[in-house]
Amino acid sequence: MKNVGCVVVLVMLGLVLLFGGWLVSLNNRLVALQEGTSVAWAQVETVLQRRYDLIPNLVNTVKGYAEHEKGLFEEVARLRSQWAEARSVGEKVEAASQLEGRIGRLLLVAEQYPQLKASENFRDLQHELAGTENRIAVERQRYNEAIRAYNVAVRQFPGSLVAGFRGFAPSDAYFESAATAKDAPQVDFSKP
Repeated sequence: MKNVGCVVVLVMLGLVLLFGGWLVSLNNRLVALQEGTSVAWAQVETVLQRRYDLIPNLVNTVKGYAEHEKGLFEEVARLRSQWAEARSVGEKVEAASQLEGRIGRLLLVAEQYPQLKASENFRDLQHELAGTENRIAVERQRYNEAIRAYNVAVRQFPGSLVAGFRGFAPSDAYFESAATAKDAPQVDFSKP
C-alpha cells in the first residue's frame, strides 16, 4: 500500500508540474505577443518619422510656387507638431491620420502648378513621399495584425484565464483609415 500511495503522490506531483509548466508557457506566449505589438508600433513610428522628416522639404518646395495656400502650409506644420508632441498611441494615430489628409491636399495644390511638377527636386520629394506612404501602409498592416494576434490570444480560452489573472487586456489601438478615405476623390479636368 505504501508503494501505491507513493505512486499516486508522484503522479499528482507530475500533473501539477505539467499544468504549471503549461500555464507558464501560456503566460510567456501572451508576453511575447504583447511585446510583438510594441515592436510593430515602433516600426510604424519609424516610417511616420520618415514622413515627418520629409514634410518640411515638400512644404518649402511647394510654398515657393503657391504662396496663397498659406493656411494649408500652417495646418501641415501644426499637425506635424501635434504628431511630434503626441504621447499615446491613440494620439499619434489621430495626428498621423489628419496629417495624411493634409499631405494629400498639398499634393493636389502642387498639381495646379506645371512648373512645380516639372521641378526635379519636387519630383524626387514626391517619389520619396510615395515610397514612405507605401512603407507606412505596410507597417500599419503589420501592426494591426500583431494587435489582432495578441487580442485573439487574450480572448480565447484558455488564454483568457491566464490573461485575466495576469492583467493582460485586449487592445483597441488599431489603425483605421481616416473618415475622408471613404469618399471618392473628385477629378476636375475643366481647369487648365
